[in-house]
Amino acid sequence: MVKIGGATLGSHDTTIEDIVSLQQGGKLMVVVHGGGKLITDWLSKLGISTRFVHGERVTDKATLEVVTAVLGGLVNKEIVAAINRRGGQAIGISGVDGGLIQGKIKDVELGYTGEVVKVNISPLEALLQAGYVPVVSPLSLNASAKRDDTPQMLNVNADLVAGEIAAALGAEKLIFLTDVAGICDQSGKLLSRLSSGEAEALMASGVASGGMIPKIKACLRALDSTPDARIIDGRQPHALLGEVEGQGGGTTIHTA
Repeated sequence: MVKIGGATLGSHDTTIEDIVSLQQGGKLMVVVHGGGKLITDWLSKLGISTRFVHGERVTDKATLEVVTAVLGGLVNKEIVAAINRRGGQAIGISGVDGGLIQGKIKDVELGYTGEVVKVNISPLEALLQAGYVPVVSPLSLNASAKRDDTPQMLNVNADLVAGEIAAALGAEKLIFLTDVAGICDQSGKLLSRLSSGEAEALMASGVASGGMIPKIKACLRALDSTPDARIIDGRQPHALLGEVEGQGGGTTIHTA
């Protein structure tokens, strides 16, 4: 189970190459992607303001339309095209497709930002069995929609979607490719291993903040059925391949 962020996908990035190599080597993978920076860019172009609360985007109706277009369209299809062009086999879906992700409004303060209430792994299993890498954009069905004028979709944090899917699949490993070295202490020193309790304490103390919070929460969620949750520096050449081969740096969060 791999989560890639927009910040780690650049002109010199090797993540797509690594995904193709791993698939050709027989590894089964599900990829979840974000795209927050591109969403912010498009919101800015359209004159729509954006703000975050605890690392999550506040989503009004106008923002939801942009999020759906950027994540479900542009970012998802660029990743799928890149994998297929390099000889891999990938199919892009959103959490809406096949009812993969069902969510509810998390907090009225966050607008149409959702939290996951159910994962239907059947679409993923069908794609994996057919030999494809499912590439998932973090949109969900709005299970709490009661009226026709309520959006049928929700924007869900991609990190949290990755944690929920990893838990539902019982993935062998959850890997976050980020644009930082891993989780650091107050002095900036990399923490290579953290228990779940230590990770929670870092969030409570504010040492772990912003976008790292949903990543840690996702790791903790995945640990219910996934033995290994890793946050690594996706900017390093062949970071994903090295991680799978046991050569990765970064931070491991474990249950003990």
